[in-house]
Amino acid sequence: MDLTLAVIYAVLGIFDSISLDIMALVVLVVIGIIIILLIRLLLMLIPAVLLALVVWFFTNSLFWAGITFLIVAALSLLKKL
Repeated sequence: MDLTLAVIYAVLGIFDSISLDIMALVVLVVIGIIIILLIRLLLMLIPAVLLALVVWFFTNSLFWAGITFLIVAALSLLKKL
């Protein structure tokens, strides 16, 4: 426990000129941006998931469902560009 705290204080000691509040704000903003991008990506992949489920339901083949997912996901990404 003492070693862990010593390491944390040593790392924070590097950033003496930056206040802890600003560092916390930057970390929270980065985490927020990552969460927003992940949610946007998941929303963009919903059609690919739905079509893959339909293909899997009709064929019972995970291979064809995976191929369908990859094709539709690639087309969705290309459409966004």
